[in-house]
Amino acid sequence: MKNYRLYLIRHGMTQSNVDGIYAGGGTDDALCEAGREEIRGLMQRFAYPHVNTVFSSPLRRAVETVEMIFPDAKDKIILADLRENSFGEFEGRRVRELLQDENFKKWMDPAQHYTPKGGESAPEFHKRCSEVLMGMFEYMMKTNTEQAACVTHGGVIMSMLAQRGMPKRAPEMWMADRGCGYVLQCSPEMWMRDGIAEVSEIIPYGYLDEEE
Repeated sequence: MKNYRLYLIRHGMTQSNVDGIYAGGGTDDALCEAGREEIRGLMQRFAYPHVNTVFSSPLRRAVETVEMIFPDAKDKIILADLRENSFGEFEGRRVRELLQDENFKKWMDPAQHYTPKGGESAPEFHKRCSEVLMGMFEYMMKTNTEQAACVTHGGVIMSMLAQRGMPKRAPEMWMADRGCGYVLQCSPEMWMRDGIAEVSEIIPYGYLDEEE
């Protein structure tokens, strides 16, 4: 049975990352120059797959990463559900400040089930991450698109793979470095029967070898 391959990639670095600012779905940062240099370096040293179809978060840091890594892709599809979690009251604040915030402490403890004021609840976030991953594979199968890329956010990738990825791992075990990610494979049988995708490799190709 045919396997469909989805290359799941985390966007590049922003100035908020550099400054230690908590930036989620409510912050539309562009890539900073250091982030662009980091992506250029990855492209020079390692190999990204060539695809004609790329799904992207609507946030600029993801769209700009797509333009750098996949400039020749013919079909660039923006999906609102690929945006990062909205952090509400924590958005745009420095991490060192948040560590002293009692509400932030409650939010970081899953047992508290705390939703930031103006933010997205954990169940809502995980539901859309799960559904958009399976939705991308459904689109690929219906259009006979055998391979595609997806550029999104670290939290989205962790949520997707903790729920739908094989092997089974905790969310934090699926953290991807900037500009890097995973190769996912899914057959129609896996999609229909199990609702899962196999995680088979790290991308860009060759990156894991250097890290080791």
